[in-house]
Amino acid sequence: MIRGIAVAALSLVALPATAQTNVPGDPYAGDPVGIVAAPCPTHPSPTDGAGWETWKLHVLTRDFGQLCRYRAQNEQLKASRAPVRVVFMGDSITDNWIGADAGLFTGGLVDRGISGQTTPQMLVRFREDVIALKPRAVHIMAGTNDIAGNTGASTMEIVQGNIASMADLARANGIKVILASTPPAAAFPWSKDKQPVPQIRALNQLAEGLCGEERLHLCRYYTALATAEGAMKPGLASDGVHPTPAGYAVMRPLALAAIRRTVAAK
Repeated sequence: MIRGIAVAALSLVALPATAQTNVPGDPYAGDPVGIVAAPCPTHPSPTDGAGWETWKLHVLTRDFGQLCRYRAQNEQLKASRAPVRVVFMGDSITDNWIGADAGLFTGGLVDRGISGQTTPQMLVRFREDVIALKPRAVHIMAGTNDIAGNTGASTMEIVQGNIASMADLARANGIKVILASTPPAAAFPWSKDKQPVPQIRALNQLAEGLCGEERLHLCRYYTALATAEGAMKPGLASDGVHPTPAGYAVMRPLALAAIRRTVAAK
């Protein structure tokens, strides 16, 4: 039995190693891999659908968390020594917020949303995009893209666990946590087979429970934005998912009130 295990182990050792990031036809094949000083080369933005598909493949295989997105801005912010009050961590709903309401992101409020991201991707970049900036608090809004399946299948418990892990990391580093409810959506234009209403409600129920157990502050955007059926209220989203300026105007006072409560709390 032992000899058989040893032979099997030797067979495994003899297998050729393959670089998982090598994809035939990848135009970014010359980019650095491994542990390097400058891991974020600059590429021109894609100009067509095929280019964007290649870019998405590159992100999923080489920069899953998209740490390169804010790397330069993070370095500039740290070098400036400007105090950071709150980092907003999230997906496109956070990413788009600064474009719709740039005035909110002043006085130490920093936007670190990335369109399309799921909770495992946010967890990967949480240290660089949140902890390293040494904010007083973090605002976490996530879950939409996990339900849409942007990076594959998951479970409600895994998604909630990723959010809880981000909260744990923050508090372990002296950063207070504002957890935002996942905004409503009756359907996803990019993932039309999904029926998100019950899953968004379920995820928000888990968030309520987590905040109760861990004494976190919950920002209830869902309640302010949703119809009785679980869709976005008319006029508050451009596509049923992403808020319009009017939608962000509803969210803004809720965010500011949560920040006041959280940053002032002992």
